[in-house]
Amino acid sequence: MADYQSPISPGRSWYEDSVAERPRYPALEGDLKVDVLVVGGGFTGLSAAAHLAARGVSVAVLEAHRFGDGASGRNGGQLNTGHRLWTADLEPTYGFERTKALFDLAEEAKAHLLEFSRVHAIDIDYAEGQLSVAHRQRLVKDYADNAEDLATRYGYPHIALMDRAETQERLGSTAYFGGTRDAGTGHIHPLKLLVGTARVAAEAGAQLFEETPVVSLTGVGGVLATTARGRIRADRALIATNAHGGDLNREAARHIMPIRSFIGATAPLKEPERVLPGNEAVDDSRFVVRYFRKSRDGRLLFGGREAYTSAAGDISHHIRRQIADVYAHLKDVEITHAWGGSVGITMVRMPYVRIVEPGITAIGGFSGHGVMLSNFTGRLYADRVTGNRDRLAEFEALKIPAFPGGTALRQPLLFLAMTWYSLRDRL
Repeated sequence: MADYQSPISPGRSWYEDSVAERPRYPALEGDLKVDVLVVGGGFTGLSAAAHLAARGVSVAVLEAHRFGDGASGRNGGQLNTGHRLWTADLEPTYGFERTKALFDLAEEAKAHLLEFSRVHAIDIDYAEGQLSVAHRQRLVKDYADNAEDLATRYGYPHIALMDRAETQERLGSTAYFGGTRDAGTGHIHPLKLLVGTARVAAEAGAQLFEETPVVSLTGVGGVLATTARGRIRADRALIATNAHGGDLNREAARHIMPIRSFIGATAPLKEPERVLPGNEAVDDSRFVVRYFRKSRDGRLLFGGREAYTSAAGDISHHIRRQIADVYAHLKDVEITHAWGGSVGITMVRMPYVRIVEPGITAIGGFSGHGVMLSNFTGRLYADRVTGNRDRLAEFEALKIPAFPGGTALRQPLLFLAMTWYSLRDRL
């Protein structure tokens, strides 16, 4: 439907208007029995379903809205390298060997996403390169140290330090002081990947249901999911709702918090060569990260998290102001699409993977690094279920504390924290 609007995220995205096809799947009607139930039709859930079904496991996916209405279909499309926390931040807690194992898993996740897309003929608009840039001079040394650490101790040779002149040349902007260029990663069209993964899952035999919210989910005496028009019994279940789980499982809700992120898409740029001539993606050093890249048709896709309103017009205003901070000549650029959505974060910005009830596993909280990690953890869940090497345990062993104050205080505390960090980013 050309005028479809996500009921959980404001604004129609450019992704929706640029994907060739977005098939609809039926709602659940009646009762069903399967080996594995997946709640949530984003990257994690659909990836798990595709790999489970391909191995002969009967699996059903229940999505409350449409596949792609959440972060998986509306995000910035950047793959990144490693995790949200740099290796230097992880080593004091986990030591070198475990940190190296986590880094290697993230690298495998990247390779898996690209290979999965290639094997299944999913055109994801992949473009190579990521620039990570410092908005303050004092932060350039941190980028230099990270690049050296990855190259010398973690066996990652694809990242190199950029001085201020190179940074300005590659960006087409004087707004940043230096940073790194990562030639071992890139950016994609996330909704194309999601639509393709759903197709692969359906063709393998997974039963996919949209517009079917789960009212209750219990693991007592076998998994039972109740919806408005039917129930599903299963031997086990995966909660893959990430930022949209609500109170479906209180243990998961204590550890994964939704925060709002907003993106604008400009009209095709009149002088695209003046902006990111190498076509890399960009993320900056602000705690309230700004991230941007060009689309295949020459638009600037620009995202950030400083807008707290939900109306698309307000999003456009905030995004245009942030674009002008980086590219002054685009201060009056036409923004054709502006949209928002919720991203799942954890207290320590590392993924949350836990058995939250007998037979029920929750996966989420990728904290801005979900494009590749969520797809891969879906596959790792399928590996666990089918008796293959259990590398999901590497994520399960991460120390992820619950957010303080319970669910009632999370949003007020989040607003205060994000306001503080937004102010700090300006200093």
